[in-house]
Amino acid sequence: MNKLISRLTAILMVLLLLPLPGSATCGGGGGGGMGGMRGGGGGGNEEVYQVPWKMLKPQESLPAGGLSLYWFPSSAEEFKNSSLRNSRSLSLYSAQCVSMIVSDTQAPEMQKLVAGEKLPVAVLAGSDGAPIGKAQNKNGFLKVDQVEKLVEVEMKQREESIKQEMKDAKDKAKGGDKEGAITLFKTVMEQKCLFPGKAKDASKELKKLGVETGQVFDAPVMDRAQSAKIEAVMKRGLHAEMDEKYEAAEKFYSQARSMDPADPAPLRYLGELYRHHLGDWDKARTTFEAILAMPADPLSRAVAMHGLGKMTIHEGDFQKGLHLMEASVKEYPLALAYRNLAVYWNSEGDRTKADEYTREATKLDPDDPYNLIFAAAFLAGNGHGEEALKIAKENEAMLPASYNLAAIYAQLGQKQKALDLLKRHFFQYERYEAVRTKEMMEARVDEVFVSLREDPQFLALTNGADGKLPIPKSRMNEPSMR
Repeated sequence: MNKLISRLTAILMVLLLLPLPGSATCGGGGGGGMGGMRGGGGGGNEEVYQVPWKMLKPQESLPAGGLSLYWFPSSAEEFKNSSLRNSRSLSLYSAQCVSMIVSDTQAPEMQKLVAGEKLPVAVLAGSDGAPIGKAQNKNGFLKVDQVEKLVEVEMKQREESIKQEMKDAKDKAKGGDKEGAITLFKTVMEQKCLFPGKAKDASKELKKLGVETGQVFDAPVMDRAQSAKIEAVMKRGLHAEMDEKYEAAEKFYSQARSMDPADPAPLRYLGELYRHHLGDWDKARTTFEAILAMPADPLSRAVAMHGLGKMTIHEGDFQKGLHLMEASVKEYPLALAYRNLAVYWNSEGDRTKADEYTREATKLDPDDPYNLIFAAAFLAGNGHGEEALKIAKENEAMLPASYNLAAIYAQLGQKQKALDLLKRHFFQYERYEAVRTKEMMEARVDEVFVSLREDPQFLALTNGADGKLPIPKSRMNEPSMR
């Protein structure tokens, strides 16, 4: 399998240098589910708490008053396989103004942080950019527990200072120094991003003194034993989802949610389950909006924005949906969002942007066959049918990619093969009528199936289309974005 993926990757890297055709779109096969982090609803990775490591762009700034955790991998291979990629505690800290940044050592400011250390190394820095502590590799390996401890020690030290401020404030309140107490409690409130629990305690005390505060959220569960139990339940949910036992997955994700209401990850998995697999968009919307209303890590926020954007586009508000998906990749880069942005711009006839977003999706995970098939669906109409067909044939067993496989065959004039794969997509991969009707509508307006649009078999196959996705009057003779 690894040799197959390597060969497909090499083919794709060559093909992506070519311009995309105006007639190519990848339709409803953009993927989703499983927390928004897997290509097309599959994959062997059983981790549920991906750390949102992010390359900091020059124009981006870090949260005021927060911390920054810098990871300097020794190589691309080390980054890909490192245990630092998955951690519940680091994922939760990233929702508490601890920025997770992966970098090389070329920039002068990065060289100062590393200061001659042998890679890999992790460096924790304060809001002023000065290093606070380091986690050094042992025999060339940097393990996640070392990095977790680095952050936890600093957070506990800072929390002790917060506790003392709370004690002093309460003493002042008891001694009649109301204004002095209010000042100290407000100082604690200013730390609500790093220490939401202490800020909530300070908020309660301020209310006793007649001072109203804004909404303050609960702190997530950080106790290691309880955290391990939550993660175990989440993994049971993921296993159920991978086995297409969606009701069971919902049960486990909901259980994890009840175990820690301040953890956005269970909501992220629930939202994608509702949106992509169960087709319950009312619940999906409520779930995604809950993520955006709470302190959440960049990954969870990005998945929520993408999900809301995809549903909004389907409901006909193209610009609002587009802006949500653009905000998603700005918050955190997702292959899922990049693929659907490629779909959008291709349907609008902007080949340059469609190509750009397809490349971005592939760069995030060049070994993902789903990304390769997605790109091949674009390439099929660009005079490279032989290469696209080769990719299609070698990956035809991928049930989650049935829609994009059908797109390849449709553009190559193999009508019956395309119809057979679309039927497989609608009636084998999709399990729920609520999803199926939306996917049928997407296929009806998708440009890759323009050759089938008036075909009686195609119309019969998609006769359950939900009737949404109106085509703008200005484009009545063109297909429009789903």
